[in-house]
Amino acid sequence: MKLLIIQPTYYYSPEDRRLHKTKSRALVPLTLPYLAALTPKEWEVKLIDEQIEDIDFNEKADVVAITTWTINSFRAYDIADRFRKRNIPVIMGGPHIYFHSDEALKHCDAVCIGEAEYVWKEMLEDCAAGRLKKIYKADRFHDLKDLPFPRYDLLKDKINRYGIIKTYSVQTSRGCPFKCEFCSERFYLGTTYRYRPVEEVIEEIRYLKKLGARYIFFADSNFAGKLSHTMELIEALIPLKIRWSTLWSLYLCKNKELMDLAKRSGLLHVNMGMESIDERTLKGMNKKANRVSEYKEILENLRKREISYSLNFIFGWDTETPDIFKATLQFLLENKVPAAYFNILTPHKGTPLYERMKREGRIININDIGRWPGIRCYIKPAYCSPSQLERYVRWMYVKFYSVSSIMKRLSFSFTKANIASWIINISQRRIAFSEKAENFDAF
Repeated sequence: MKLLIIQPTYYYSPEDRRLHKTKSRALVPLTLPYLAALTPKEWEVKLIDEQIEDIDFNEKADVVAITTWTINSFRAYDIADRFRKRNIPVIMGGPHIYFHSDEALKHCDAVCIGEAEYVWKEMLEDCAAGRLKKIYKADRFHDLKDLPFPRYDLLKDKINRYGIIKTYSVQTSRGCPFKCEFCSERFYLGTTYRYRPVEEVIEEIRYLKKLGARYIFFADSNFAGKLSHTMELIEALIPLKIRWSTLWSLYLCKNKELMDLAKRSGLLHVNMGMESIDERTLKGMNKKANRVSEYKEILENLRKREISYSLNFIFGWDTETPDIFKATLQFLLENKVPAAYFNILTPHKGTPLYERMKREGRIININDIGRWPGIRCYIKPAYCSPSQLERYVRWMYVKFYSVSSIMKRLSFSFTKANIASWIINISQRRIAFSEKAENFDAF
């Protein structure tokens, strides 16, 4: 039995149905080789990353599996439809399927809802036996012990398409201990924070080092959800002499012991959700761990240790006014923040924010939410129009990634952390100005 596992790319817009294609990717993908590792050995498996390669729709296959996020869901459905025309069974899973399984079943033969570990083998066995059910739902969350190592051997024919410096993803935990108003991840990943045994994570990194890996991205929603486990893990990283990046909560940077240990273990870059510089907005988001009064101390702790970092912001909350944009930009410049990402508040299905805005009739283009890249507003903001909010956020990108801003914020010292910050800024500047369709001197 031959199995094709496909990670689709996405369309640019409803009007522009070109596929987003690139010659290379920054990260070696995790989902494709991990699903291959869960697949019984009697199956022949082929992995297809559509962003960097084309799909042969005439290829022989007994089953096609498609991993689906909302941004690539329309493309995923088109791929599924084409294979099903050849009477090849198609199965789908991923975060989008968790919330939109009924929609997906119009285009595929079966869906996996939840984590794959407990249902993947059953789905394939049923497909081989001709008894495939429509819905396979994991009845519990995996404890993350004894996870198989991803089958990167199946990517060897295209491994050079993942950058000169290969960065491999490693997952050390799932779930999140927080309940932010706008976040949907806790529904499909669970509210109980689970983590892998330290020795198993270290063993996987040693395996990756044999493949030539020196840079690791810990692909967790919240890398340090249990501090004692995180401290144990990063201490165990020290002898491995790797450089690593991850996402964790902002408040952790107050912990000087953690920060010193992270620096010693090779922390190169950390991404964090600051979300807002307005205390009322943070309260409305249920972002209890963030305190504006602690921001300067937190950023100073990072700067002193020469750790590259980036901050995420969300705009569009009812407690804001248009003044928030200039104030946020001034804050970022004063604190010489190396990199930042600016997002519009988006009501993702399943979240309290979604339910509230739906009741209030404030969601627009509800079926398009999350489907298209770029700066898009799907709500009716309290203090401006949707198009104005899009303009404000674009203005933030253009101003923050202007040459004068970059020169003020970034250091010219030749360290790996500073190089990482410069690379992010050059990349984001290219994106900010390529999407500039009008004059952003809006203020």
